[in-house]
Amino acid sequence: MKPRVRFAPSPTGSLHIGGARTALFNWLFARHHGGTFILRIEDTDLERSTKEFEKSILDGMKWLGMDWDEGPFYQTERMNLYKTHVQKLLDDGKAYRCTCTPEELEAKRQQALAEGRKPKYDGKCRNSDSNPDLPAAIRFKAPQDGATEFHDICRGTIRFENIELDDLIIARSDGSPTYNFTVVVDDVTMKISHVIRGDDHINNTPRQVLLYKALGFEVPEFAHLPMIHGPDKKKLSKRHGAASVIEYKEMGYLPHALVNYLARLGWSHGDQEIFTIEELIRNFDLDSVGNSPSVFDMEKLGWVNREHMNKLSNNELADQVVPFLEGIGLKIDDRSYASAAIATERERGRTLKELADISAFYFRDEIVIDEKAGSKWLGEAGKSLLAEILIQLEKLDQFTINSIKNVIDSIAAQKALKMLDVAQPIRVALTGTTVSPGIYEVLSILGKERVVKRIRAAIG
Repeated sequence: MKPRVRFAPSPTGSLHIGGARTALFNWLFARHHGGTFILRIEDTDLERSTKEFEKSILDGMKWLGMDWDEGPFYQTERMNLYKTHVQKLLDDGKAYRCTCTPEELEAKRQQALAEGRKPKYDGKCRNSDSNPDLPAAIRFKAPQDGATEFHDICRGTIRFENIELDDLIIARSDGSPTYNFTVVVDDVTMKISHVIRGDDHINNTPRQVLLYKALGFEVPEFAHLPMIHGPDKKKLSKRHGAASVIEYKEMGYLPHALVNYLARLGWSHGDQEIFTIEELIRNFDLDSVGNSPSVFDMEKLGWVNREHMNKLSNNELADQVVPFLEGIGLKIDDRSYASAAIATERERGRTLKELADISAFYFRDEIVIDEKAGSKWLGEAGKSLLAEILIQLEKLDQFTINSIKNVIDSIAAQKALKMLDVAQPIRVALTGTTVSPGIYEVLSILGKERVVKRIRAAIG
């Protein structure tokens, strides 16, 4: 049977790296096996869930190219389904009403901690008839002896002693169902075959396994993915990088580069580092997912992104960079010019935004000259040299790399100057800085009109 998997984010925040990696592994698993990828929005936290966060999650998934086959389904639209299953457990004697107040439960918790015991529910209401007039939560009547085992594809057999598990609340006193219960009902009714999620859910799994069995459902297969840590080996947080997937888009990363990098966080295929989407789908399987935490490294992500940028043609790269140039207020009218200009910088930029920033001088009407660079190279001697170069450049009918080179080489030879001493004043005049692609190339791409205008401005 082809697998059915799901990604089930809560719209209480944007799509972060950890969630995106979980979604990606589910998506790749479904695509590799020709299965179904389902999107479920777990929006029962009414106070914190927002449509803005939901849109951010969906936008992030779409940008990364993760399409879903069914959904999105919303838990808030499935409340009657949860209530039906709660009632089934009550009718079967596998759940009970608990009228203990929050104050009583907290007092019991504190007492257990003071006595060095695990702070689990003591079962006061388990075998007694509660007052039907009092508000009551519904608790699952968990087995008190034996053990609960399940097979994890990434970790093998995992076993929990039932004495360590307490009688889980499956519905609050206001009737609202709890996370562990809704997840089980959703996964069963959506016919989920594999639950692929972060290993921070491992402690929830034995409780959910017991609920599957109590409801008479088949238990799905589990795969708990290793956590993602920052370079300091601590749980990934905002201090380690951008807060959401969409921020990586805004920083100029290619979506397929980020997908490539996320796939390699916990999964491997030999020594291969760079993958196309097609290669990931063809090669991905859960058997190659490790169980050790992965380290999120912005330097490595930058390298992966540049490798994917290098696969783009000059025109394709320009199409990606132009929106970033326009984002800093530059008007791009000539795509051929933009393609040629951006191509000269493609080896230096790791992201589309970096590439836009270092290519921006090609598209500015006026160049702002770096104070230090101007002081060193545009003194009286530098301006005098530029004036002579300008005269010769203005005479050129064909403004090509060869004709430009002949002019500059000739002046350098006449004045017995090193090429650096000739090129740097030109470079500062044309770009505002002392760093750029080859000066002949910059001159030929800028064209005669822009070059003359900029050199005159620098002299002035």
